[in-house]
Amino acid sequence: MNKHNIPILVILLLLSSSFVGVSNKIDELNIDNRSTVHSSMGDDGLMNSSWPMKCHDNRHTSQSPYSTAHITGLEKWRFKCDGVDDSPIIGGDGTIYFGDKDADIYAVHPNGTLKWKYHTEDWITSAPALSEDGALYVGNWRSYFYALNSTIGEKIWRISLSDIISSSPAIGEDGTIYTATADGRVWAVNPNGTKKWDYLTEGSDIWGDIAIGDDGTLYIGTWNNYFFAINPNGTLKWKFKTGNHIKGPASIADDGTVYIGSWDDYLYALYPNNGTMKWKCKVGYGTETNPSIASDGTIYVGGDNLWAIYPNGTMKWSFDLGEGRHIHKSSPAISSEGTIYVGTNILEVSGGDIVAVNPNGTERWRKTICNEWCDSSPCIGMDGSVYIGSQDYGGYIHAFGPVESNSPPETPTISGETNGKVGESYWYTFKTNDPDNNPVSFYIEWGDGTSTGWTREWASGENAYYKYSWSEEGKYTIRCKTKDIMGEESDWAYLEVTVPFNKQMSTFPWIHWFLERFPWTFPILRQLLGLT
Repeated sequence: MNKHNIPILVILLLLSSSFVGVSNKIDELNIDNRSTVHSSMGDDGLMNSSWPMKCHDNRHTSQSPYSTAHITGLEKWRFKCDGVDDSPIIGGDGTIYFGDKDADIYAVHPNGTLKWKYHTEDWITSAPALSEDGALYVGNWRSYFYALNSTIGEKIWRISLSDIISSSPAIGEDGTIYTATADGRVWAVNPNGTKKWDYLTEGSDIWGDIAIGDDGTLYIGTWNNYFFAINPNGTLKWKFKTGNHIKGPASIADDGTVYIGSWDDYLYALYPNNGTMKWKCKVGYGTETNPSIASDGTIYVGGDNLWAIYPNGTMKWSFDLGEGRHIHKSSPAISSEGTIYVGTNILEVSGGDIVAVNPNGTERWRKTICNEWCDSSPCIGMDGSVYIGSQDYGGYIHAFGPVESNSPPETPTISGETNGKVGESYWYTFKTNDPDNNPVSFYIEWGDGTSTGWTREWASGENAYYKYSWSEEGKYTIRCKTKDIMGEESDWAYLEVTVPFNKQMSTFPWIHWFLERFPWTFPILRQLLGLT
C-alpha cells in the first residue's frame, strides 16, 4: 500500500463505520502492522487453529478435534510470567498466546521459549482471540481493547471502551469482534478498530464471555441475574432471569440449545428462539465455568464437583475433586477421545491442580501445579499437548505432553551472602538451565547436615529462592544439584559460607552497632570480635 494513501483510507473507514451512543474515536491505528500471513478461514471468522479463542469456538463447546490419549500428566515445560487467570489460546503454527496480571501479552513457541511480549497498561484477566487474518484481539482493566499482529507482536490499533474489560472476545463470521465491559455494555468493533455499536444491558456488571450462535445471535450473562440474547445489529432479542448472578460463559449445542450456569445452584437449558426454559438441573452454588459440550452432547460444568449432565437435563455423574478442592473459573476442555481437563483451587489460596477425568467420571491423572490457585481454563494443541495457566508467586503457563529428547540440566549457580551471622536468616538464589526446557527441582544441602530434599519444580532459567540460617559458628559449604522431570540430574554446585560466633555482640550490642557503622575503625578489635 502506498503510504500516502493511508490518511485517505483512515478517513473513509471512519466515515463508513456506524456506532451507537459512544464516540467513534480510534485511539491508535497502525494499518501497516496487520499481519501479512493469512491462515485458512476458520469457523466464524476465527483462525483455523487448534484453539483460536477461549472455550475453543464461538459456541463455547470447549471441544478439541485432537486426541490426548498419549498424554500422561508429564509436564514437559513451564513458562514463567505473572498470574494467568484465563485461558491460553493457540495459533495455526502452534504458538501459545496469553495475557497476565503484569499487563503483558505473550507469544510462546511450542517448545516453551519466548517468541515475543507486548506490554499493555493494566491487568489482563481475559483470554485473547485470533482472527483468520492473524490479528490477535484482547482487552485489559484500563478499558483498552487491542489488535496486535500475532506474528511479530506489534500493535495494529488500540481503542478505549467504557470500563474494565474482563470479557474474552469472540469474532463473528464477518470479522466483527465482540467483547463486553464491566459497566454492562456489549461492544461490536470493526476489524479496522472503529466501534460499530454498543448495547447497555440495564447497567449490570458483565464479567463473563460472549458466545455466538450459528445465526449470529450474541449470548451473555450479567451480574443482575439476567441472561441476554442480542441480535447481530445490537438490538435485544430476548432476556431470561435466573435466581442469582450469572458470571460464567454460556455455551450452545448443535441444535441451538443455550446452556448457562448461575449462582442460584442451577444449570439452565434455554430455547434459542425465545429464551424460554427447556430444563434446569441442580448442580451446585456459584458456578462460573463454561458448560462445555462433548461430542455426544454431554455437558460438563464445574463448582464444588465436576458434573456431567445428559442433554435432557438429568445427572450423568458427579466427580469428587478431592478434599478442599473446587473449580472456580476454570472451564473444562474436552479432547477427541472424551478426556476432560480442568483446573482446581485448593481452599482459598492454598494451591491448585490440573485434573484429567475420563468420560465415565473416573480420574485419569492429576498434578498439583501451584501454591496459590488455578483459575485458568485449559486448551489442547494439535499434538495433544494440554496448556493451562496458574497463580504461584507470580504465575506460569504449564505444558503437558511427551518429551521427545532429554539431556540433564546444567550445573546450577548459587548466589547469596558468604559471610553470615549466627541465627540470622539469608536468602540464596539457585538457577539452572535445562537444554530441553523441562521444569527442574533443586536439592540443596546447607553444610550442617540438613537439606531441603527435592524442592518444588521451577521453570528452566528461573531464579529459585530459598532462605536459611545457621545456629553455630563455622565454615559451611552449600551444595546444590538439579533434576529435570525425566529424572536426569546435574553435577553439584558449591558455595562457601563463613558464620562467625560473636558472644560480645550480644553482651555489648553497642560495640557491634558502632563497628558496623564505622567499619574502618579499630581493626584489631574487629579481628578479635570476628567481624573481619
